[in-house]
Order: sequence, then C-alpha cells, then structure tokens
Amino acid sequence: MAVPRIAVVGTGANGAAIAADLIRGGVHDVTLIDQWPENVAALRRDGVIVRVRGHETQTPVTAINLCDVATLRGSFDIVLLLVKAYDTAWACELIKPLLAPDGVVAGVQNGMTIDAIARVVGLHRTVGCVIEVGGSMFTPGVVERDTPGDLSWFAVGGFGEHARKNERAVADLLGLAGTVELSPHIRSSKWMKLIVNAAELVPSAILGLPLAEAVRVEGMRRFMIEAGAEAARLTEPLGLKTVPIFGVDVDATAPLRFIETLLDKVVFEYALPNSRTTVLQDWMKGRRSEVHEINGLVVEKAAESALAAPANQRTVAVASQIEAGELDAQPSNVRLLLGD
Repeated sequence: MAVPRIAVVGTGANGAAIAADLIRGGVHDVTLIDQWPENVAALRRDGVIVRVRGHETQTPVTAINLCDVATLRGSFDIVLLLVKAYDTAWACELIKPLLAPDGVVAGVQNGMTIDAIARVVGLHRTVGCVIEVGGSMFTPGVVERDTPGDLSWFAVGGFGEHARKNERAVADLLGLAGTVELSPHIRSSKWMKLIVNAAELVPSAILGLPLAEAVRVEGMRRFMIEAGAEAARLTEPLGLKTVPIFGVDVDATAPLRFIETLLDKVVFEYALPNSRTTVLQDWMKGRRSEVHEINGLVVEKAAESALAAPANQRTVAVASQIEAGELDAQPSNVRLLLGD
C-alpha cells in the first residue's frame, strides 16, 4: 500500500485526535466518519482542534455523517475503527462494502472486539489493536487530549498471512499518534488491557470522580486491584498468555503486583489530575457505557470457568443501576462496591 486510503470510523476524542495526527504526519487521504451530526458539522467547519497540555493545533479534515456513507465511491485500504465496543458489528457492516478486497479493519478499541470484526469482514482482514490514549470531547470538534504522542501507546497484531502483512501498515499509521508495538499475541494483549480497564474504568466512574481522586478514596485502590486480579486469573483458563503491555514486564505468578504496577502507570503517568475515564464521560453525556463489554465479560467468563468474580459482579450491578437512572454516580457509592 504505497498511498493507502484511510477511513476513521468513530471520531470522538480519540478518533479525531488520531485522524489529525495522521494528516499532520503527511497521510492526506483520510476520511472521518461519525454519528454525531454536530461533531461532523464542526469538523467540516473548523477541522479538528486538539488541545494538549497547553498547546493547541487545528487540522482541516474531510468528515461525513453516517447517513452519507452510502454516497461514497471507491474503497478504503485501512479502516481504523474507534467506535464503542458494543457498536463494533454494525459499524463493520456499514463500512464493509467500502473495504478494499485486500484492505483491513483495525479495531482501535477497548474490549475484546476481534471476533466481532472478523465475523463481518473475515479474520484475514482483521487487525487487533490495544489503545492507551486519554482525552475527552464535550464540545463538537474539540479534543482535550490528556496524553500527548510520547505518552500514547498502541499494540497491533493481525491474523493469517494477509493481515500480518498489513499489520505493519497499521502500525506505521498509529506510529504518527504514539508509540506502537507489534504483538504476536494480540488477543492476549487485548486481554491485558481489559484487565486494566476492569480495574479502573467503571469502578472510578461509579464514584463520579476523576480517576486520580477515585483511587484515593478509602478502600477503592484495594477494590480496583481485586477487580483487575479477577480478570487476570482468567488469562490461562481462556487460553491466553500473560504478556507485557505499556512496556511493563509481567510476572504471571504475581497478578496482584501486575495490576498494581499497571494501575499506577495509568494513574500517575497517563492520567491528569482531572482525567475522567471514558465511562464517566459517557454517563455525563447521558450515554450507556462499555461496562458489559468489560466487567460484564469478566463475570461471564468467570462463570464459564467456575471461578468467582465478586468485585466485577458488584461493579456491573452498581453501574447498571446508574445507567437505569436509579442511582447517581457519586462518592458514597463506594459502600456499594465494598459491600459495607
């Protein structure tokens, strides 16, 4: 792929920021596709505005609404998928008619979305990806990015000869947005990220606090570590490997130490003092979160393996109450998580 044609499907904070990085890095044939009409309008008018630690950039882009995808002609060589995990299947169906015969879809997402992508476009055209990029978008077209490029991290891996051939092309693209590692065990790499997500994304959001504040609430650090450890204990039963992530070496015999190390890296290196997890951002916008694709998946897989996952069960139960409008995200919810 000498001059690949790129689509970024899902251009919230991470999708828009990555698209801007590609364009500013010299990749000019990039189309942004999003389901938020006001966001598309702002992107067309003003481009992507990225604010990161006191520095602002403005990048002109080509952006279209979901409803206009059927008007596109030609095909895309690489599709970067940055929608929520629960939106994966329909988003792949949407873009599949526009995927080049030798093109690939890279799921730059949280959650174990590889199989959902593969069921639509085929495993040979699926590239898995781990993403550790922090940011928010509350104003259409404006990204408040927590992690500059030197603190943004990706792992990329394909399946079969075709996808593995193109994983390098995906890695080169994402290398314009952060540090990239090629993973020979991408399912395992994605599970390592899910372990971290299970520990911090939803539990901290349940308290309605930025991550750095939530982890300091009495009992929460211990609870978050245990939620991650429950996921870590499933690694071997799921046929996966304990592999390094974020550049952190892993000791498979000490899952609690592994979780502590990763949690501290996220809290103290990647997050800002006011960084809210994507789950809390979703709730602030009145949207549902990925709790069932993260903590819910841990509960499901634990049950299949006859293992207990009480911390994740409580996390799912309390989050479900919040999403049903029966409970507010607030610090007092720590009692519900701790079982006090």
